[in-house]
Amino acid sequence: MQLVNRKIAVVGGDEREAEIARLAATTGAAVSAYGFPWPEGGIAGVDLAASAKEALNGADYALFPIPGQALDGTLFAPESLEPIIPDEALLSVMAPGATIILGWPNEALKAAAGTHGIGFSEYEHDVELMLLRAPAIVEGALGQIIANTDTTIHNSDVLVVGHGNIGRILARTLVLLGARVHLAARNPVQRADALAAGCIPHPLEDIHDIAPKVSMLFSTVPTSVVDAATLALLPPKSLVMDLSAPPGGIDLEAARRLGHTAVWARGLGRRAPVTVGASQWSGIVRRIADIERSKGYEV
Repeated sequence: MQLVNRKIAVVGGDEREAEIARLAATTGAAVSAYGFPWPEGGIAGVDLAASAKEALNGADYALFPIPGQALDGTLFAPESLEPIIPDEALLSVMAPGATIILGWPNEALKAAAGTHGIGFSEYEHDVELMLLRAPAIVEGALGQIIANTDTTIHNSDVLVVGHGNIGRILARTLVLLGARVHLAARNPVQRADALAAGCIPHPLEDIHDIAPKVSMLFSTVPTSVVDAATLALLPPKSLVMDLSAPPGGIDLEAARRLGHTAVWARGLGRRAPVTVGASQWSGIVRRIADIERSKGYEV
């Protein structure tokens, strides 16, 4: 696809955004970037802006980070930078009829964009994209497990809460590595799928009964499902890992107070930024093509 007369701004993020920006430049679009780790030697065809506002100036498309926004509304970006807040003032410099492409916007971002007639294309619930990046996330989770335990995954009793795209692949991987995997999910079809994959399925409300039997607990549910009462039932010094989107599914502060090893494992796609960046770009470019066609342009 060629986007010679378009500007794409890649704002915020991590090493994955570097690959997304590189691929965006191959379309012939003018690409400006700010707010992610800049690789030594730069990125061919991509201009490094001095600020988020400079990057967004005149942009037809803004690509915000894969993890989206933090709870305070700022875009995920290196801590060394000033917080990037996508408010009305920042978005005002974008081109008329512009589109922001991201996982999902919070209400404040929706309101700010609406003031300027800026549209959204969201991919948080794009199953294809989630599955494409899931292996990298699961590999990253395995690295965290190995780094934070003194036992093997093999022959361990573990609990995975949630059977969405990430939970499903994580559970199956742990089974293949020899763990006894308990899988808690609300949906009976998901529980049946987990059973077929070698897991021990449970209704979500049964996690209190399962907790004393496991030494590792993983949540992939982005709402509070693992509270302090559940965490208190785990064996001492268990591994507790939250892989879900903000606000998360585990009370990690309570886990730490109880003496467990608590890991907030968001952004594990950084384990393979080239692979994950390319998979995200495949979805982004498809969305841009659809938007261009809807405006009557050939792509």
